[in-house]
Amino acid sequence: MSKEEEPLSPMARVFQLPGMDYCAVTIFGFKTKINPQVLRDALKHNVYKHPRFSSILSDNGAKWIETEVNVEDHVIVPYIDQEEIGEDGDVFVDDYISSLTRNLPDRSRPLWDIHILNVKTSDAEAVSVIRTHHT
Repeated sequence: MSKEEEPLSPMARVFQLPGMDYCAVTIFGFKTKINPQVLRDALKHNVYKHPRFSSILSDNGAKWIETEVNVEDHVIVPYIDQEEIGEDGDVFVDDYISSLTRNLPDRSRPLWDIHILNVKTSDAEAVSVIRTHHT
């Protein structure tokens, strides 16, 4: 086994079983709008320090393999029509997060993404949603 490959832990192997599509979703609220470019720049300098964020699964799902990370692919900033949402920012965020749990990440790249929702909610001016898949 090369230095760039690492076997999956027993628990990670469980998450490879059919029907065990597990992802963790973490939500952060911010007092100000989020500048996506600042986040992308920070990730470009730090993502390689975290092996699970810079590795993909092998074809058989048994090993982690180091890979190049295109941060642009992992930072998603959807178009949000604030006028259409109006005062329903909380509902929009809840619906958005719900849709993330129904759509699995692309397994051809590291299994994480960050979604920037510059929408006002009852608790925040903007929300960041981090989705990781059994990392």
